[in-house]
Amino acid sequence: MWRNSEQGYGWVGIALHWLVAIAVFGLFGLGLWMVDLSYYSPWYQQGPAIHKGVGLLLLALVLFRLLWRAVNPSPKAPDGHHRLERLGAKVGHGLLYALLLTLMVSGYLISTADGRPIDVFGLFQVPALITGLPRQEDLAGEVHFYLAWGLIAVAVGHALAALKHHFLDRDTTLVRMLKPTQSQK
Repeated sequence: MWRNSEQGYGWVGIALHWLVAIAVFGLFGLGLWMVDLSYYSPWYQQGPAIHKGVGLLLLALVLFRLLWRAVNPSPKAPDGHHRLERLGAKVGHGLLYALLLTLMVSGYLISTADGRPIDVFGLFQVPALITGLPRQEDLAGEVHFYLAWGLIAVAVGHALAALKHHFLDRDTTLVRMLKPTQSQK
């Protein structure tokens, strides 16, 4: 029940999916809130520090999730899925990962533009490896902004597709991401 089977996802895959989803939407909300903080707000320093720390932990989680997928392939699509639906799912998942990784790289470039490392909750620091590019913070910030909105749009589309499969098609697409399916060997 920890690993995926042909019929469904195991606990690890399910936990990784929902942890990433919660982190993405939480970071998006925090990002929207913190850009309007005034210099005199007590959260002016804390909001971005939390955003950066969680963002870097999310990067580690996404990299682990990609590794998990590589050694523990996804289950087969339910029988009723058409070829175009299967292709859409592959493209959608690929787009989610590409947006996530690119978004995190742009966040890193914003945070390290001044040459300082990123502190992750006092546990460790991530060094500034790329600094001093012309307008690095501004350009990376603009990319980060648009990618964040793009990621949320694709994630909402992903959720709506799962709900469509559950309520209209009445298949197991959503249920498989809520509870593990035991292998039928």
